[in-house]
Amino acid sequence: MSIDRLPLFCDPTLAERIERAEAQLVTASSEAARARRADAAGFVIPVSGGVASFTDEDSPFNKVAGLGFAGVPQTTVLDEVERAFAACGAPVQVELANLADPAIGVLLTERGYRLVSFENVLGRSLTGQPERVTPPGIQVRRIADGELDAWLDVVVEAFMHPDTEGLPQHEEFPREAIERAERDFVAAQGVACYFALVDGVIAGGASMRMAEGVAQFGAATLPAYRRRGVQTALLSARVADAAAAGCDIAVVTTQPGSKSQQNVQRRGFDLLYTRAILVKQP
Repeated sequence: MSIDRLPLFCDPTLAERIERAEAQLVTASSEAARARRADAAGFVIPVSGGVASFTDEDSPFNKVAGLGFAGVPQTTVLDEVERAFAACGAPVQVELANLADPAIGVLLTERGYRLVSFENVLGRSLTGQPERVTPPGIQVRRIADGELDAWLDVVVEAFMHPDTEGLPQHEEFPREAIERAERDFVAAQGVACYFALVDGVIAGGASMRMAEGVAQFGAATLPAYRRRGVQTALLSARVADAAAAGCDIAVVTTQPGSKSQQNVQRRGFDLLYTRAILVKQP
């Protein structure tokens, strides 16, 4: 059998670096939210190498991220985290990588956490100068000054109409919460935003955040322009930009079995690991 390339192998060391970058992203977004509100509401609590964050009501950044690679959390720390979320009237949602310490899953289950869903983390090694692939009629560019609101409009609108292929998302967010979260995410240091245009019309948007050599990608396409190569063009542009900036790996998070997962795998991304989503109600 002819093999053009070896799949990217993810060991616990690489998973820890990716999860650390994710925890940093959540922390930066939470801090941006507090700066936007100009108050001390919300919290970020360190938890065994990860963070527990509450940003805003209904925010996708209300979660425990990056947990599992710095030992099993102490019960007193989990007590503090659960009290903090309960005081906000919110459940505790833990995103736990399957390469993390297995004892943590046992501990959370014993404390009443329930498995509700999964998400996949895919990655691609960045070497050399990756080719930029742009299907006919599609243009990709970074957003210009003054275009953030237009970028938010397209990304939020696309997010509100998710693809129905693959495992469904386990939670839904109000439009206002998504817009606030995206605005806070962009305000976090090191985020680049992109437009994709089809025949001159804005059809999708994407983001890239770089930390510790990891380029974290997010993207969304308006329903009317899906299956036309928009994601291919956005992926290609960001892969090239991330490699040029010195990153050695790009990562994407998708719903298992989704069209997004299929798209990124076609562009050379490999399934690295899965996160289990465990929730404890207040």
